[in-house]
Amino acid sequence: MRALLQRVREARVEVGGETVGAISSGLLIFVGVTHSDTPETAKWLAEKSARLRIFEHPERSGQHSLLDLGLEVLAVSQFTLYSNTNKGRRPGYDEAAPPEVAEPLFNHFVQVLRKLGVSTATGRFGAEMQVHLVNNGPVTHWLER
Repeated sequence: MRALLQRVREARVEVGGETVGAISSGLLIFVGVTHSDTPETAKWLAEKSARLRIFEHPERSGQHSLLDLGLEVLAVSQFTLYSNTNKGRRPGYDEAAPPEVAEPLFNHFVQVLRKLGVSTATGRFGAEMQVHLVNNGPVTHWLER
């Protein structure tokens, strides 16, 4: 699994002009699933995302996590994180897991975040989505397992 984490001041996802998920301050996390991923992989990625110390707080010294500050997540499934652009001009997606494999693992990722106490909104799996965000920093991190 791969995740692209962007620290945001706000983010939302629209499908067909309708907002299907929105957060205020926290992380926008794009999640890609490959063939060898398991529920354990999804759990590791969710726990790592929730506990990664990439936030500052004006009244607390040091770096803090989502959990420390009670921030939110907007999780968006994105199979293109597994695109291969090494040959030619057209990306290949052979490394991306098919929807019947990817969707349950993406949902498990979201469930683990919620069980940890992270308020988590999502996009709509498999839909054409428009993602709006105000990046905070900008701060962007790549996680892979």
